[in-house]
Amino acid sequence: MQSASLTRLLVARRFAPYFLTQFLGAFNDNVFRQALILLITSGVVTAVAPNTLNNIALALFILPFFLFSALAGQFADKYDKARLIRGIKLAEVVIMLVAAVGFYFDALWFLLGVLFCMGFQSTCFGPLKYSIMPQHLKPTELVGGNALVQQGTYIAILLGSISGVVLNMSGSESWWAPAAVITIAVLGYLAARAIPAAPAADPSVRINWNIFSETARVIGHAREVKSVWYSVLAISWFWFLGAAYTTQLKVYVDNYIFGTEMVYALLLATFSIAIGVGSVLCEKLSAKRVELGLVPIGSLGLSLFSIDLYFSYQGLVPPLDGTLMSVGEFLRDGAGLRIVMDLFGIGVFGGFYIVPLFSFVQWRSRRSHLARVIAACNVLNALFMVLSAVAGIVVVGLLDISIPGFFLILALANLVVAAIIYSMVPEFMIRFLIWMLTKVMYRVKRQGLEQIPEQGPCVLVCNHVSYVDALLIAGSVQRPVRFVMQKQIYEMPLLNYIFRTGKTIPIDSRERSPEVYEQAFVRVKEELAEGNVVCIFPEGRLTPDGEIGEFRAGVEKMLADSPVPVIPMALQGLWGSYFSHQGGRALAKLPKRLRARVALIVGAPQPPETVRAAALRDQVQQLRGDHA
Repeated sequence: MQSASLTRLLVARRFAPYFLTQFLGAFNDNVFRQALILLITSGVVTAVAPNTLNNIALALFILPFFLFSALAGQFADKYDKARLIRGIKLAEVVIMLVAAVGFYFDALWFLLGVLFCMGFQSTCFGPLKYSIMPQHLKPTELVGGNALVQQGTYIAILLGSISGVVLNMSGSESWWAPAAVITIAVLGYLAARAIPAAPAADPSVRINWNIFSETARVIGHAREVKSVWYSVLAISWFWFLGAAYTTQLKVYVDNYIFGTEMVYALLLATFSIAIGVGSVLCEKLSAKRVELGLVPIGSLGLSLFSIDLYFSYQGLVPPLDGTLMSVGEFLRDGAGLRIVMDLFGIGVFGGFYIVPLFSFVQWRSRRSHLARVIAACNVLNALFMVLSAVAGIVVVGLLDISIPGFFLILALANLVVAAIIYSMVPEFMIRFLIWMLTKVMYRVKRQGLEQIPEQGPCVLVCNHVSYVDALLIAGSVQRPVRFVMQKQIYEMPLLNYIFRTGKTIPIDSRERSPEVYEQAFVRVKEELAEGNVVCIFPEGRLTPDGEIGEFRAGVEKMLADSPVPVIPMALQGLWGSYFSHQGGRALAKLPKRLRARVALIVGAPQPPETVRAAALRDQVQQLRGDHA
C-alpha cells in the first residue's frame, strides 16, 4: 500500500513534471561537474595543481548560493513559480550550449566561468524546488513528496558522479560530454513546461537588489518561528555531515581500505541509495504526517553507525601481494561488509533525519514568504558546506588525524549538536516520545483529522479515558495543541516534562484551588488569541467505568470569552488499556496487551454560539459509539 501510494504520487500530473525537472537538474549539475573534473585531471592546464583547480571549481559553484539566494527567494514569492522554473530551465539549455563550446576547445578557465553560471541557475531553482510543493500537494502528501525528492536527488547525484565511467574526455569521443549536458538540459526544460501553474505567494513583494541587506532579511524570516529556525540549522548541519563524508570517502577508500575505483563507487552508491531508502521509509513510519519524532531517531542512528565506522575498517585484511582490493574481495571480508552496512545505516538514518525537517519547514513557515525561508536555508547550507571543507582541512590536514578519526569526531559532534537543538526546541523530543508511545503501545487509527483547520484558533473537545489521551491526540493532530488538563495528571512524573514543555494548561476545581482555576481560563484566552489550538476534557477526570461522564460547563465559559469553532472528538478502544482505570488503578497493574488498536474520530466543527456542554457530550458519545 505504501509503494502504491508513492507510485500514484510519482505519476500524478501535479507532481511528476516537477519531480522529473528537479531530477534532471541535479543529474545535469553533476554530469557537468564530473566532466569538468575529468578535464582538470587530464592535464590541459599545467600551471595550477589539479587539486587546487578542483577547489576553485567547488568555490565557484557554491559562491552564487551566498550571493544570490536572497534575490531568488524574493522572485520565487513574488511570481508564479511554474513560470519561473520554465525560465530557469531554458537558461540552463543556453548555458549548456555555451558549455559545449568550452568542452570542444578544452577551454578550462572558460568552463569554470560556465560553472559559476550553473551555480547561479541552481541558486535560482533552490527556493522554487521546495516552496512549490505545498501548493501542489495535500498536507498528507507532503512527507511522501519530500521523500521522493530526496531519493531522486541523491540518485541523480550518484548517477552524475559516476558518469566519468562512460564519458571519455579525449580523442574522437570528446563530443559525448557536451551532447549529454545539452540533451539533459533540453529534457529538463520540456518537463518543466508540464508543471501546473503555481500562483505567486505574495505579489506585493518589492524586490530589494541589495544582496547583503536582503540576505540578512531572509535569515530574519527564517528566525520568525523558533522551531523553523532550528530546523533550518539542523538541515544545514546535515549538509555539513554529508559534505564531510562524501569529500573524505575517496581518500578513505584509497588510504585505509586500499580498494579499487569500483570499491569507491560501491560505497558512494551505498550511501546515496540508503538516503533514498530512509527517505521513502519516512512516509510509512510517519503515517503520511509531518513527524518530528523521527528526527532524534535519525540523529542517534547517524552517530551510532558513524562511531562503528571508526572501528569497522580496522579488521580489514588487504591483499598480501600489495594489489588493490576488488569489490569481490572487499565484500567477502567481514570487515568490508561491516563498512558497507555502516554507510548504509548512516544513509538510512540520514533520510529519517532530513525528510521530516524539510517537510516541517514547508508546513510551519508562513506561505507568503516560504521561498525566502528556503533561500535562507540555502545560504546556510552553502556556509556549512564551506565550514565542512575547512573542518576537513584542519582535522585531517593540519592536526593529522586519520579519516576514521574524523568520522568519529563527526559522530560525537552530531550528538552535541542534537542535544543543543533538542534542548532549545523540546518539540523534537516530545514528538519522539509520543511517536514511540503510539508505535510501541498502540496502533492508532485516525479519522476526520481534516476537520481541524490548518490555521486559526479552535477548541478540541474529547472524552477522557486514560493518562495518555493527550499524547495520542498530540501525536495525531499536526498543529501544536495546548491541553487543559487536570492538575493531578499534569504533575505526574515523566509526563510532567512532556506536558510542561508542550505548554499544557493545568486546571483544578474552583473549590479546591480557585487561583489555578481562574489562571487556566486566562491562559486559554491568551492561547486562542494567538491563534492556537486548545484541547479540553470536559469530564474533568478519567472515566472510572468506561462511560462518558457529564460534561462540565467550563467549555461554555471559555467560548464566552473567546468565540471560536469547537470540534468534537472521541477516543475509541482505550478502556482496558494499561493507562486506564479498568481492572484497578491505572499504572498499578501489568499491561494486558501491546500494540492495541485504538482510534481517534473527529467530528465536524460547531459554531461557538450554538455550543452547550450537554449537546457536546451527546456528539462525542455518537462519535465514540460502543467502542469504549
